[in-house]
Amino acid sequence: MRISVLYFASLKEALGVGGETVELPATVATTGALRNWLANSGGRAALTEAQALRCARNQRMTGFDEPLADGDEIAFFPPVTGG
Repeated sequence: MRISVLYFASLKEALGVGGETVELPATVATTGALRNWLANSGGRAALTEAQALRCARNQRMTGFDEPLADGDEIAFFPPVTGG
């Protein structure tokens, strides 16, 4: 399964990239599993270091138990405050 992953705000700064396309093993089936798989491969520890990380699947906010499908766009970002 091929997924597009986007990183925003402090995650983008910490990882040094705004996004990437990854080929996932069959064992990675949810957004939470994707986060863990990314964090444990290739220097993306910032994904687990972020305490209150948020996630969106295909531009819709979701939890970390959301199932993945081929061609999904997954975005990870820290919570945003406004004023």
